[in-house]
Amino acid sequence: MEHYKKILLDNGIKPTYQRIKILEYVRQNKSHLTVDKIYEALYKKVPTLSKTTVYNALNLLRKYNLINVLSITESELRYDYNPKPHHHFLCKKCGQIYDLEIKCPYQERSEVKDHKIEEIHGYFKGICKNCLKKAEN
Repeated sequence: MEHYKKILLDNGIKPTYQRIKILEYVRQNKSHLTVDKIYEALYKKVPTLSKTTVYNALNLLRKYNLINVLSITESELRYDYNPKPHHHFLCKKCGQIYDLEIKCPYQERSEVKDHKIEEIHGYFKGICKNCLKKAEN
């Protein structure tokens, strides 16, 4: 827990117990979490936790680039802690999101046609290998 407290302090964020636990959970669970999943996983351990607290903590962590936010689905945001630039694949059948290590031609550039690049998002959608195998059987 001290490790996560230090990360928050190093970024000028007040290390409340809720923020520490949320940061810890997101960093330890690399499954592109939703607010609901984070809340459900933590509310028994952190009885003072509310969904509003989860939303606020995630927005703060995003503001300081400690987590990434995905809008790959139309219905919800997902939260990701993979600090390396990467893309995502969404299975349209099971809803699972996978990290893809695909080199983006613009990744090393800071500008494209005189526009400053601040974020790059690459989303792929289709059917994952697990669902394809199930369909074959």
